[in-house]
Amino acid sequence: MYRRPLQAAVRTAFNVTTARGYGKVLDQEVGLSRALAARVSSPCLTPCRTVHMSTQLSSVKETPQHTEEEVGAFTKLIEAMGFTGPLKYNKWKIKIAALRMYTCCVERINYDDFFEKCSLPDTLNSWFLVAQLHVWMCLVRMRQEGRAGKYMCRYIVHSMWEDVEQRSKILGIDAIHRKEAMKAMTETFYAAIFGYDEGILSDDCVLAAALWRNLFNRDCEDPRQLELMVEYVRKQMQYIDALDGEDLLLTGEVKWRPLVEENAQSILKVARPTYNDTGL
Repeated sequence: MYRRPLQAAVRTAFNVTTARGYGKVLDQEVGLSRALAARVSSPCLTPCRTVHMSTQLSSVKETPQHTEEEVGAFTKLIEAMGFTGPLKYNKWKIKIAALRMYTCCVERINYDDFFEKCSLPDTLNSWFLVAQLHVWMCLVRMRQEGRAGKYMCRYIVHSMWEDVEQRSKILGIDAIHRKEAMKAMTETFYAAIFGYDEGILSDDCVLAAALWRNLFNRDCEDPRQLELMVEYVRKQMQYIDALDGEDLLLTGEVKWRPLVEENAQSILKVARPTYNDTGL
């Protein structure tokens, strides 16, 4: 008789206590959620990122490459059809920069030094062999700049073939022999590209073999000439690899190191401009 009111009172007190405890838990969860949201949306806090520590030294093959650009499905479709999708820079600016970069490969090289130091004959073919070496170095550098760099590479090669054809016309080569020469130069160029790519990723022996086949045309009896050219290619690649990619895409300006360095320390330390007393 007295148990029912007592049980009812105990049950009521238990329910009230449970409801209060559950309400406190809900309040704590809501407060925690709001605090986390405030921390995430706060602009003054920077997210933490993991640091990768490694004692292994990176060689040329293991150097981290630039990540590929993420493009949409439509861009992938039109590029699969042979067209070029939208780039991060204006295409006409890239074309002008490509023409200027090829001009740097032609106008800013002292070809007489190569003919003299490497015992090359002063002919159109020797000029082309030296020019294609510098064009290849530009192609290697611009391939690192994503889709815009690859688009620029296409017009660097296009400018080279137009220049070669114009020079052959100025020399008075007739159409039949010019067509045969252009075909031979095209085969030589793409064979040299594969050889130089293998050489730059390998040791000096492989690079020297590529230079002996393509630049010297398998006619070099002085190992000092091969040593000079291997050193030249290595220092040029190190030099242009340090140039800013954005500037190369927009200007195409490349300054080449001389074939023989007067001051070897200038490769490691860039010379700073000197000023007079008036600050000029």
